[in-house]
Amino acid sequence: MIELRHLRTLMALKESGSLAAAAKKRFVTQSALSHQIKELETRINSSIFVRKSKPLTFTHEGARLLHLAEKILPQVLATEYSLKQGLNGDEHNLALGIECHSCFRWLMPVIERFKEQVYDAQIDLSTRHLFDSIHALETGALDLVLTSDPVPGHNIAYQHLFDFEMKLVVSVDNPLAKEGHVTPAQLAGINLISYPVPLARLDIYKHFLAPAGISPGPQKQCDLTSTLLQRVACNEGIAALPSWSLKEAYGLELATLNLGVDGLKRPLFGAYRQDTNKAHLIKAWLEQVTLQGQKG
Repeated sequence: MIELRHLRTLMALKESGSLAAAAKKRFVTQSALSHQIKELETRINSSIFVRKSKPLTFTHEGARLLHLAEKILPQVLATEYSLKQGLNGDEHNLALGIECHSCFRWLMPVIERFKEQVYDAQIDLSTRHLFDSIHALETGALDLVLTSDPVPGHNIAYQHLFDFEMKLVVSVDNPLAKEGHVTPAQLAGINLISYPVPLARLDIYKHFLAPAGISPGPQKQCDLTSTLLQRVACNEGIAALPSWSLKEAYGLELATLNLGVDGLKRPLFGAYRQDTNKAHLIKAWLEQVTLQGQKG
């Protein structure tokens, strides 16, 4: 059975980049960490990462487990502290909706700092309302939404947090790799690899291709950023990702280009109800998100 200690070890490996550094982060010897990894690999009958890879590269199976860790550990952390404090009711809970598949890993440091700042708070990180998050916010199912697409509403306030850039990612073998930037016309008919999001909701389509009347080729979908990037490296298609996702491209033969001469920049907003009774929690959370965005 996969245990929480295994998931925490995977996160330590990803964040530190080596067995020695991960062992220090987990406060165990390198030998003990290696034994734990071997135990997990025996249980799943597969390697977790590529041995002697620099920087450390996860296998497909390891990437799947890492994705699981990113989803589960923040919820475990929040629930564990809440139970220790004996909290009643939901006045200390913050139901957070995210309209971004690549945000989970990026938000984990924010959750940790937020927990240090607001000791009695619990974050419920959710993608259940991925395509109707603003409606869920209006009805009270969510307290806060991170979004790049404000929807006018009488009771919804939007706080601008920071801007980020969408980058085109292609294989180094793709003819486009030699370009400094691309035009919409250059992407006509090319396979587009993306998260499981309808084409009409993708930033590259809504804000780059569609305004120019250009349609891409078939859309291929992936749940995991690591798998998506590997498919791009194999020249199965192209992808457009936030700049922070490119940190997962280490070791892959990829090139990044600007979408247009000036690049495609998108804003990130924190949306919340103006009549919320959790203003202090929301303010503290958005401050941490802004700080993380400034770090890139």
